[in-house]
Amino acid sequence: MMSFESPWQYSFPPFFTLQPNVDTRQKQLTAWCSLVLSYCRLNKLYTMTVTEAQESPLFNNRKLQRKLPLESILVVLEELRKKGNLEWLDKNKSSFLVLWRRLEEWSKLIYQWVSKNGLTNSVFTLYELSNGDDTENEEFHGLEESLLLRALQALQQEHKAEIITLDDGRGVKFF
Repeated sequence: MMSFESPWQYSFPPFFTLQPNVDTRQKQLTAWCSLVLSYCRLNKLYTMTVTEAQESPLFNNRKLQRKLPLESILVVLEELRKKGNLEWLDKNKSSFLVLWRRLEEWSKLIYQWVSKNGLTNSVFTLYELSNGDDTENEEFHGLEESLLLRALQALQQEHKAEIITLDDGRGVKFF
C-alpha cells in the first residue's frame, strides 16, 4: 500500500464514533466517503470484504488506537452505495465493489486514450487493455476485469466499441 495523506479528521478521535447530531453526522459521513474513495483510488482497490476494510488502515487508526465500529463502517458503505460509488457483490453484504470513478468516467478515459493514440479500428484483449505495457501510465491500468467489461459495454452502447470473443478470451475493437 502506498502512503496515504489522510484528512485532519482522521487524527481526531471523535471521527471514529458516528455523531448523534444529524448535521454533524452528515458532514462526518461525507468526510468518511471522501476518505474511502481517495484511499481506494490511491491504492487502486476495487473490491474488498467488510472484514478487510475493518482491519485496513482506512478504518483502523493504529496511531490513535481507534477503530470505526463495524456498524458504523456499514453505515459509511451504505452512504457510498446511495451516492453510486459502491455496489454490494453478495446478498450478505460481506464484499463490495468501490467505484471511485463512475462507469461512464472509466469508459470516457479509455476512449480518450484510444483516440489520443490513434488506436481506433484496433483490437485489444481485455488483458492488454488493463495490464499491457501501452497502458502502464494510464489511470485505468490494472482496472479489475469486471469493471473494465462494464465500461466497455457502455462504449459499445455508444457505438464506439464492440466486445468480441477471441481464442484466448474476450477482446474489444474500438471505432
